[in-house]
Amino acid sequence: DNIPAKVIGIIRKEFVPDENFTPGQIAKASSAAEGLCKWVLAMEGYDRVAKVVAPKKAALAQAEGELAEAMEVLEKKRASLKLVVDELDALKAKLQECAEKAAELQAQADLCEVKLGRAEELIAGLGGEKTRWTQVADDLQVAFTNLTGDVLVSSGYVAYLGAFFRAFREEATGGWISKLGELDVPRSGHFSLEQVLGEPVKIRDWVINGLPADAFSIDNGIVVSNARRWPLCIDPQGQANKWFRNMEMANKMKVIKLTDSDFVRTLENSIQFGTPVLLENVGQELDPTLEPLLLKQVFKQGGAMCIRLGDATIEYSKDFRFYITTKLPNPHYLPETAVKVTLLNFMITVDGLQDQLLGIVVAQERPDLEEEKNKLILESAENKRKLKDTEDKILEVLSAEGNILENQEGIQVLKDAKIISNEIEEKQVIAEETEKRIDEARAGYTPIAWSSSILFFAISSLSSIEPMYQY
Repeated sequence: DNIPAKVIGIIRKEFVPDENFTPGQIAKASSAAEGLCKWVLAMEGYDRVAKVVAPKKAALAQAEGELAEAMEVLEKKRASLKLVVDELDALKAKLQECAEKAAELQAQADLCEVKLGRAEELIAGLGGEKTRWTQVADDLQVAFTNLTGDVLVSSGYVAYLGAFFRAFREEATGGWISKLGELDVPRSGHFSLEQVLGEPVKIRDWVINGLPADAFSIDNGIVVSNARRWPLCIDPQGQANKWFRNMEMANKMKVIKLTDSDFVRTLENSIQFGTPVLLENVGQELDPTLEPLLLKQVFKQGGAMCIRLGDATIEYSKDFRFYITTKLPNPHYLPETAVKVTLLNFMITVDGLQDQLLGIVVAQERPDLEEEKNKLILESAENKRKLKDTEDKILEVLSAEGNILENQEGIQVLKDAKIISNEIEEKQVIAEETEKRIDEARAGYTPIAWSSSILFFAISSLSSIEPMYQY
């Protein structure tokens, strides 16, 4: 690499052009000189190449230096770019997060707006109900407080007092209430079986179906619907018989007597298929065949509820109902019979008879008034039934799980229910005003009904003078 230019010039001038300065020619003279010749020629060739390559090496070194500097700058730029890209990615992620949060907040705002609208609808729809519902809640709280004593007295009433007249019932319940007071058991100051166990809509249906509207008869109806034993009604005037027939007419009730040849077969079929049965005109003794039915000796057999009646085992339908009536005015049932049934005194009362006689008189003298009265009774009963259904629906929606403002279907139900409720209340106000006007017109015939009821009970009491005086 460091051959002096002067030396390489002499070699090229004096030796390389010489035709005899070749390894072959020199080998003839000396093999050592041949090697030296090869070395000289190689050095000359190397120098020639080196002179060409050296600038290129210098250029390469310079280029590599510049490349290293450029790469250093590039790496710095890449590092800077990475920082920028990382920052950009972070900003994009933050932007996405903010966008999602903004969308969520917007959705919440939209939902709040919807809830606000629904709340306004609720307030507008139910706001006017606050006073009435508050009063209902207060009444229910009072009833809940007195529940223990009232239910205890009601249970005793249903179990033991059905066979007695109103005066004895009131005397007995009065004594029970006094005893509860001595024992500091919460109870209502004035006991009313209708207030504790009665349902106004159901009671109105009973009256429509022929149950006298006086308190004594309504209490009898409540006992029938709540007693665990089948009712045996002392019914000389046929009040209970008429009521049972009308009440169960839609259920195709079977009416039988113990003297019927097929009464057991009819009873078996009715028990199996859940058809109500009225056993009428019984005496002071009941057929022993009825004992399993009266005692409800139901048992499970083959996965079905069954009962044994006579020699037959039949399936027992949960829909089966059994009513018993007697026309005897003062029957004497043995204790073993009385404990198997719920004895009920359905003898007509002065108030009940007077109301019925008033209806008969008005129907004869003013049939238009009586027809309108009956129509109003039916309409009022239907309105009260619808109103109760509406109130139950409102309570069901309001007591459902979750936020009521998020339940669009529930809001719509409340709106519809409120509309129906308002319509019914308006109709009911008109109906009550009309009924009041009709009752005022009917009141003019009350003296006739009162006198007739006195005559009826006077005639009925003649049997105490002479047993043959029965009409």
